[in-house]
Amino acid sequence: MTVSGALPTETATSRDGNQSRALASGDGRDYCHVEAAIRYLSANWRDQPDLAALARHVGLSPHHLQRLFTGWAGLSPKEFVKALTLDHARAMLRGSASVLDTAYDAGLSGPGRLHDLFVAHEAMTPGDYKAGGRGLSMTYGFHDSPFGRAVLVVTARGLAGIGFADPGEAGEQAALGDMMKRWPNATYVRDPGVTAPYAARAFDRGRWRSGSPLKLVLIGSGFDVSVWETLLRIPAGQAVTYGDIAAHLGKPKAARAVGSAVGRNPISFVVPCHRVLRKSGALGGYHWGLARKQAIIGWEAGLSGRS
Repeated sequence: MTVSGALPTETATSRDGNQSRALASGDGRDYCHVEAAIRYLSANWRDQPDLAALARHVGLSPHHLQRLFTGWAGLSPKEFVKALTLDHARAMLRGSASVLDTAYDAGLSGPGRLHDLFVAHEAMTPGDYKAGGRGLSMTYGFHDSPFGRAVLVVTARGLAGIGFADPGEAGEQAALGDMMKRWPNATYVRDPGVTAPYAARAFDRGRWRSGSPLKLVLIGSGFDVSVWETLLRIPAGQAVTYGDIAAHLGKPKAARAVGSAVGRNPISFVVPCHRVLRKSGALGGYHWGLARKQAIIGWEAGLSGRS
């Protein structure tokens, strides 16, 4: 099916193939339980809720929830609560002003390469962006991820978009619509066979290899792209503020504009806008929902604990 600048009205006959199902901890139903737990922990962390109370809220047995949550996050629910506190956020921000300058020097990244996902990127011209994707053929597919159902959009030059969907077909359509609004004049084709390898490379840590970088194509204004390229320099487990990015770009008074550009990041998770926090340590907003931002930060904390 091919459309131009409008939402598709047909439903694919396949649920996007077996490859996306093989992603570790990627079952969408599991994430629904995990997200419900995260929302409860986020609202009640000051009360230090015990496992029994959390399990009752989610509708699972304590044993099942503990096993599911720990298998997903690499952290127990109790440990995850620590990753939701201001103390943890402030620890991530410690030295944030120098993170962007020292990341390369420490060997964590190189030009165009993110140290934990090993990304190579290129930017399309401002003219391509202003044309709203006119002349571009964009292939999309839906896949399970550790953070629920994800929509991926790719071009012949690389991965252009990752968004996240609420459960159900309506959620998928809304997530796809969000992507399509960014490039309204492009032509869209649903082919999960094309997008599945990108999903596996993005979400399966076992495929994060420097010898085969995940290729990205950044489509935005010149300022947006400069912000997104800066995001690629933030190591996992660390964070910076909007002001840090503005200062790094030589525009110290542009923190608000930086925040808007961060919010427009089309390649969520891979271009790590979730690693930008407010100066106070507060998480701030997230285009795909605050619970998902908390999930990604906690999931990364679990990876760091295992590495």
